[in-house]
Amino acid sequence: MSKSRSWLEGPLVPGENEDLADLSPYPGARLGLPKEGPGSLSTLFPRIGALAIDWLACYALAWFVVSMTSALGDAATATIIFFIVWRILTVWLFAQSPGHAIVGIGVARIDQPDERVGLWRSVVRALLTVFLFPPIIQDTDGRGMHDRATGTAVIRTR
Repeated sequence: MSKSRSWLEGPLVPGENEDLADLSPYPGARLGLPKEGPGSLSTLFPRIGALAIDWLACYALAWFVVSMTSALGDAATATIIFFIVWRILTVWLFAQSPGHAIVGIGVARIDQPDERVGLWRSVVRALLTVFLFPPIIQDTDGRGMHDRATGTAVIRTR
């Protein structure tokens, strides 16, 4: 592969930081994470399941609040507001949302695994998750663009 890339080649997100001659044996190996079990990288399907669980919970909460008052607008607006606040608070305080906890995953920092995720990381992750594309576009380690931007990874907790 040549050093200068053409715009026609598109982004090199999967494998951008990997030597194509020496690929990692499994997702998370370059990050120092185990191959399987607790602490290993989560796959896409549990992440989508957690997103759906959290979204449905926020939708139910929004429907209830909107039926009582119209202060937050319609149910769609209230749902997205609740979802953002829900994800920010739960990831910041517990390193996992209720949806994450149900499917057995959580958020961890890559640079300092023993440290908490922190407020700014949870804010950026929640805002990028609302757009859906950053979490779905993954690199070879299975980390979404929102995880790469914040230095986090979604790992299995059980």
